[in-house]
Amino acid sequence: MKLANRVGMNKVDRAALGGEPIGQRVVLLNEHAVPIGSADKLMVHNTSTALHLAFSCYLFDQSGRVLVTRRALSKVTWPGVWTNSFCGHPEPGEALEAAVERRARQELGVEVRGVRVVDPGFRYRAVDAGGIVENEVCPVYTATISGTLSPHPEEVMEWAWVDRSSLARAVMSTPFVFSPWMVLQMRRLQWASEPDPTGPESVFPGAVRT
Repeated sequence: MKLANRVGMNKVDRAALGGEPIGQRVVLLNEHAVPIGSADKLMVHNTSTALHLAFSCYLFDQSGRVLVTRRALSKVTWPGVWTNSFCGHPEPGEALEAAVERRARQELGVEVRGVRVVDPGFRYRAVDAGGIVENEVCPVYTATISGTLSPHPEEVMEWAWVDRSSLARAVMSTPFVFSPWMVLQMRRLQWASEPDPTGPESVFPGAVRT
C-alpha cells in the first residue's frame, strides 16, 4: 500500500476556511444512544469523555479506491496515525448526512455525493497514549468524491488513495499504524467480493457481518 501525498502547510492559508469551528458543540448520549444534551467539543474530550455522537466516512473515487488520511500532528488524539477518510461530529439538530457533507468540505476541501450509512450501530471506546478517551456512537458512512482534494493542514498531514484489498491486508498485519476505530470498523465491514463501490447497486462496504 503506497502512502505518499503530503499536505503543504505553506501552500495556502486555509485556517479561516477549514477545520472544525471554535465552540462547536457535540451531542451527548445516554447508554441507549438517546440524546440528553450537548457540550463543547474541546471540553468533552478528556480522560473521562462522556458518550457522544460522531460519524466516520470512507470516501471512494471513480476507480473504487478508498481514501486514507494521516491525522495531523496537531490533533489532540491519535496524532500522526493513519485512519479512514474523515470523521466528525454532528451539531445539535444537524442530520448526520448533512454533517458528513459539511465535514468533507471543512477537512478535505471537497464536495461528496452518494452519502449512505453502512454501519449505523457502530460504537467504540478507546484511550490514546496521552490518556485522552474517545467514547462514541459512531455510525459509518461511505460517499464518493466530487472534485479535487485540498486537505486542511491542521487536520490532515498525508493522504493516499488505495485499493480496498491492500488496505485490508495492511490493517490486519499492522493494526497499530491505524486508528483504533478504523481497525474495529474494518473487522465489522465486508471488505471483499462486493461490487464496485461507485456503482448504483453497490453494497461495499454496505453490509455489516452478522
